[in-house]
Amino acid sequence: MRFLNSWWQHACRIGCRFRLPVGMFSVLMLAGLMLALPGPVLAAQKIEFWTMSLKPKFIPYFQELVRQYEAKHPGVKIEWVDFPWDILQLKLITAIAAGRPPALVNLSVPWAEEMARDGLLEPVDQWLAVPGRAPDYTDAALADLRFNGKVYGFPHYSNVNVIAYNRSILAATGHVKAPENMDQLLALAVMISARTGKPGYAPALGKIDGFLMQQGLALVSDGKAVFNSPAHVSLIRKLAATYKAGGLLKDKLFAEDNFPAVVDAYLGGRLGLMVSAPTAIRRIQTDAPEIYAQTGIFPVPAGPTGINDGGWMFHFAIPKGVKKSELPAIAEFARFLTGENNQLAFAKMAGVMPTTKQALAHPYFRILPEQTGAAEQALNVAANSMNSARSLYVAGIDDYDELRRFLVKAVEAGVTGKRDIQEALDEAVLIWNRKLHRRAHS
Repeated sequence: MRFLNSWWQHACRIGCRFRLPVGMFSVLMLAGLMLALPGPVLAAQKIEFWTMSLKPKFIPYFQELVRQYEAKHPGVKIEWVDFPWDILQLKLITAIAAGRPPALVNLSVPWAEEMARDGLLEPVDQWLAVPGRAPDYTDAALADLRFNGKVYGFPHYSNVNVIAYNRSILAATGHVKAPENMDQLLALAVMISARTGKPGYAPALGKIDGFLMQQGLALVSDGKAVFNSPAHVSLIRKLAATYKAGGLLKDKLFAEDNFPAVVDAYLGGRLGLMVSAPTAIRRIQTDAPEIYAQTGIFPVPAGPTGINDGGWMFHFAIPKGVKKSELPAIAEFARFLTGENNQLAFAKMAGVMPTTKQALAHPYFRILPEQTGAAEQALNVAANSMNSARSLYVAGIDDYDELRRFLVKAVEAGVTGKRDIQEALDEAVLIWNRKLHRRAHS
C-alpha cells in the first residue's frame, strides 16, 4: 500500500497545482489504481536473430517467416536484424561483452570455430532435434560445426562444386567420362589443351590450402607446418606439369579470387571445364545461351578423404550470455528457421544448397524434367554430393591470411617453373614455423 499512497499523493498534487477538470482527474486516479493493483505479466518472450548481408533481397522471405512463427506462437515476439558481413562479428562480440547478445546469429564455419574456441558460443547438441528424434541435418553439416566433440550451431545453407564442361570442346578429345580423381582431372585438362589449344582446367590456386586439404594433405601437424612433405611436393609437381602443357587457365591463376576470370573464360568458349557451385550455371544460361546449350555436368571427384569440394556453410549459433531459461524457446525457433521447408524455400531463392536430408531429397533436386538443362543437372549432381561437402580451412592460427600468402607465393614459383618446388616449399615451411613458434611462446 506504500506505493498506492505515494502515487495517490503525487496525483493529488498534480491535480491541485494544474487545476485539472474533474473528469480528467478521475481518469488519472483510475489509471493509478490499475497500475497499483497486482496482476499477471503478459510480456511476450523476445527472440532476436541476426543475419549477415541478406537485406534487401530476402526481406519478404524473412518477414513471412516471422509472421508465420508468431501466428503459431502468440507468446513469442521475433525480431530480425541484418548486418553487413564486415561488421557483424564486431557487433556480436560487443553485444556479448555488454551482456545483451542476440538469441541467434548467422555465422560462417571458420568464425564459429574461432568463437567456440574462445568460449563465446553455446553448444547445441541437445537442441538439434525434438526429444525422441534424430537431427535431420546432414552428417557433413554437423561435422562442420563439431568442435572438441560438441556441435555449435544449427546448419542453414551450404554449397558444393560441380564441373561444367563444354561438350564441343570435350568431344574433340574423344573423352566423355567424368574424372574420378585429381590425376584424371589433370590428365583431361592436358588432353583438352593438346587437342584444342585451349586450357582445360582452372583450379583456385590462390586458395591452395583448401586444394591441398581436399586431397588429404594437411598444412599443419602438432603445431608445425608440414606442407613440404613428399606427398605435397608430388601434387605440386603434377600441377606444374599440367601448367607447362597448357592444361591450366593462366588468367588470375594465383589470385585470391580467380572466379570472375574463370567464368569469363568459360562464357567465351575459351575453357573446357569450369569448377563452380550450381549458381554459376544460371549465369551461363543468362549471359551465354549458346555456351549453356553446349554445357554438361560432372561431379567433382572427392579427394582421398572422401570430402567433396565446396562447403562454405552458414548456420545459426547461440551466443554465450543467453539466459538458460530461454534456450528451449530459442532452439524451437532455430529448428523452424533451419527446418526442411524453410531451407528448401531459401535455397530456391538464393541459389544455394540446403543442409537437411529431407530438403535434399525433395523432387526439386532429385527429379529431372524431360527437357533437362545444365542448371537442373547441376542441382541434382550437387545434391548427391552434399553429405560429404565440408568447409576446409586451417583453424586456430592468428593472422592466418599472412601465412597463406607465403604458401601461395611458393606454389606459384614452383608451378610456373621459376623455382625448384621442394626448395620453394621448404622456405615457406621455415617462415611458417618461425611465426608459429613465436606466436606459441608470446
